[in-house]
Amino acid sequence: MYRGKLASSELFTILGGFISSLLFLVLLTFIGNFQEANGMRTSWGAVILAEAVALIAASTVHRVCITTCFLFSAGLLYEINKISGVTVSKIESKTKRH
Repeated sequence: MYRGKLASSELFTILGGFISSLLFLVLLTFIGNFQEANGMRTSWGAVILAEAVALIAASTVHRVCITTCFLFSAGLLYEINKISGVTVSKIESKTKRH
């Protein structure tokens, strides 16, 4: 949509990669919730699919957007995994007390 503007400077190119990594986050959340709602277990396939779609979207803007999207997505995935681990450990400790 804003391809010309995002490819116009280095800072906007990095911003384009960040926006694409947000697309990765939204897609990963959607796919994970869809799989859990249908009784399927979420696996690495959801991560790979969401990352592929985000990288393809980033590639339509600029080549550097692909790299920055991948790096931002890896950071977001690390943080999501960390938050998920904390949440699961809190739930498990509550169920052990009762």
